[in-house]
Amino acid sequence: MSLELVSSAKCFEGEQRVYKHRSNTLNCDMNFGVFLPAAAIEDKTACPVVFFLSGLTCTHENFIQKSGFQQHAAKHGLIVVNPDTSPRGVELSGQDDAYDFGSGAGFYVDAKQEPWSKHYHMYSYVTQELVDIVNANFPAVPGKRGIFGHSMGGHGALICALKNPGLYQSVSAFAPIANPSECPWGKKALAGYISSNESDWAQWDATRLVAEYASTPQELFIDQGLADNFLTAKQLLPENLLAAADSNEHVQTIYKQREGYDHGYFYISTFVGEHIAYHAKLLTA
Repeated sequence: MSLELVSSAKCFEGEQRVYKHRSNTLNCDMNFGVFLPAAAIEDKTACPVVFFLSGLTCTHENFIQKSGFQQHAAKHGLIVVNPDTSPRGVELSGQDDAYDFGSGAGFYVDAKQEPWSKHYHMYSYVTQELVDIVNANFPAVPGKRGIFGHSMGGHGALICALKNPGLYQSVSAFAPIANPSECPWGKKALAGYISSNESDWAQWDATRLVAEYASTPQELFIDQGLADNFLTAKQLLPENLLAAADSNEHVQTIYKQREGYDHGYFYISTFVGEHIAYHAKLLTA
């Protein structure tokens, strides 16, 4: 698969790049970011890869420009890849009507309902096509792969890992939408993309997946700001996921509560170094 280099900038002795490609999974052109540490560029040294999934309204650019992750990825020798949050440049009625559904709000599911099912397969894009692209085009260490994300992207990171035991060796999430079947954002997305039948939602809900997870033991690092308006509005519901994990010996959790921090990128930039270090420890062991 051919990649078009959109931009490249030297950053902490590595390079922050953006690529464009034609996605067969999404049936449209897509952009994604990739940070390459110096060793991956100069010596083609194989490095572990961590994928970051962004939240509602974001493109690939928000994390690149606002989080400051690059200095930490450079320190630990990690390749970091971050895709967009939905298909782009497609013509679907209603895709731009709301911030929480359609453009910028793919929810990392594979849509089953028309017209979304023609393009909105972000789950398969992240877990299959993008993984294959990275493996084919960059010096990635086989079997050393992590995933993390924020809000909608935290939901995405959790379900991608829980639905694919062994695909990711490290998993973390900032303020994830942890139980979408029970919150307004999630109910709207799952009803629109998947089905009006709530029984079809379980496979896209991290809390439900945790409750029934029975594969290789999995640790989940959950990070939550306590001044997050969406936490108090019951859009995130991390307590439900933690309760499900407490009842399942196959899932362990680390839960960090950050006093005074909200839902935005100042919060992410404050703690992204801790997350990168967590992934590096597991991926370089």
